Amino acid sequence: MELLHGLNSRKSVRGFKNDPVSHDTIRTILQAAARSPSYTNSQPWEVAVVTGDKRDALSALLYDLAASGTPAKTDLPDPKGTWPESIGKRSMEHNARRFEFLGIKRDDVEKRDQFRLQNFKFFNAPCVMFFFLDKSLGPWSLIDIGIFIQSIALAAHGMGLGVCMQASLANYPDQVRSFLDISDDKKLIVGMSIGYPDDNVHINQYTSARIDVDAFTKWC
Repeated sequence: MELLHGLNSRKSVRGFKNDPVSHDTIRTILQAAARSPSYTNSQPWEVAVVTGDKRDALSALLYDLAASGTPAKTDLPDPKGTWPESIGKRSMEHNARRFEFLGIKRDDVEKRDQFRLQNFKFFNAPCVMFFFLDKSLGPWSLIDIGIFIQSIALAAHGMGLGVCMQASLANYPDQVRSFLDISDDKKLIVGMSIGYPDDNVHINQYTSARIDVDAFTKWC
C-alpha cells in the first residue's frame, strides 16, 4: 500500500472477524514499527501481545470490572478536564455524530453503555496489545511511544488488518499488570485491538471528521 494512501485511508476498526492473526504477521508488524524514531534512539516502548485463551480470560476480567462500575484508576491523567474549549468541542461533536450514525439516541443510556462495554470484548479482535513505559520516563518517551503505536497501526493497515487504539483498556492498569505478570514499575499507556476488519459490522462504515489543514497550521 502506498504510504500517503495508507495515512489517508486508515481509521479505527470496531468490529473484527474471528480469523486469527499469525505470530509471524504480528512479528512483521512489530519489526516495522521498531524503526520508529525515538529520543536519542532510546526505544522506550514495551509491548504485551495477548491471544488465545489468555486473551479471552483477560477480556472477561476487564469486562466484569467495567460492567460492575469499578472506577477507573489510570496511570495517565484524564485529559478531558484540562482541554481547551475548541478541542473539547471537537470531541463532543465526534461522539454525537458517531452515536447518530449508530442510531443511538442521546438519552439511551443502556445502548450507550452496551457500546462502551464492547471495548472490553476487544470488538471481537483475536489479538490485543498493551503498551507500557517504565514509570521513571517522562514526556519525551510518551511522544516516542505514540509514534511507535501509530507505526503499528499503519503497518497493520498496510497488511490488510485493522486496529483500534483504546484508552479504556488502560482503565485498570493494576489488574492488567497482575494478569500479564508485568512489573509494577511499568505504567500502562494504552491498549490496541488488532485483527481483520469485518465490513458487515455497521460501525466500521463510520469515518470520523478531520479539521482542515489551515485550521491548525500557521504559514510563516
